[in-house]
Amino acid sequence: MPFSAQPPASGERYALSASLDNARHLSSLLRAVHFQDHATCLATGSGLRVTVEDAKCIQANAFIQADIFQEFSVQEESVMFRISLSVLLDCLTIFGTSSLPGTSTALRMCYRGYGYPLMLFLEEGGVVTVCKINTQEPDELLDFDFCSTKVVNKIILQSEGLREAFAELDMTSEVLQITMSPDKPYFRLSTFGNAGSAHLDYPRDSDLMEAFHCNQTQTNRYKISLLKPSTKALALSCKVSIRTDVQGFLSLQYMIRNEDGQICFVEYYCCPDENITEAEL
Repeated sequence: MPFSAQPPASGERYALSASLDNARHLSSLLRAVHFQDHATCLATGSGLRVTVEDAKCIQANAFIQADIFQEFSVQEESVMFRISLSVLLDCLTIFGTSSLPGTSTALRMCYRGYGYPLMLFLEEGGVVTVCKINTQEPDELLDFDFCSTKVVNKIILQSEGLREAFAELDMTSEVLQITMSPDKPYFRLSTFGNAGSAHLDYPRDSDLMEAFHCNQTQTNRYKISLLKPSTKALALSCKVSIRTDVQGFLSLQYMIRNEDGQICFVEYYCCPDENITEAEL
């Protein structure tokens, strides 16, 4: 019986138990949201969500669906705890970040419930390491309430288009200005850095544009310091959905395909820069 499929010890009941044949699938996604030391984990029957927040202005969520795991069992309606993301990543990569060809680190993850540590059993090449990570009371998370009825504008772009934009725009700018419109310029990214203003336009019929649903013209500015962490997810992704609501809140949802072709999602929510007035646009 493979290590990752072994049942829990007799008599032990876990609120959460999960196994993966390749721990890298989990660690690469968690690195994409690792811009703060601590994260809140929420497990439900549909999978695992890992949330990281900073300054009540930005929130990142990594979604790992239940069917990505070889085993995924939640004994309650939901299981929630706070954990050191830095320590969790150190444990997941305890055998190194890159395995030898043909080898991978198998993972079994168990959590007995409130007050208990998260247990990790990692095995590679016949060597088993057991890690216990203390858990904490979860913080109340921000609710950006990004339901589909409140979305004003939405586009889906191939990620290479956004990667090129971040490479070309002047990142000495304090803000990134995003314009989304049913009319020209359709989708525009602007910066205002040391070298002056820079603009990148994407026509709605661009080869990089997979979907374009804009109902009204919106121009909002976002602090680049808040958006920079999302470039980790952008680097891994193949597509990105960019949405704004009526208040200008921004959702960046990255579709990430792992080595086995399975799809996971990382989503960033960001508040608009409230220091920018309409007169300045």
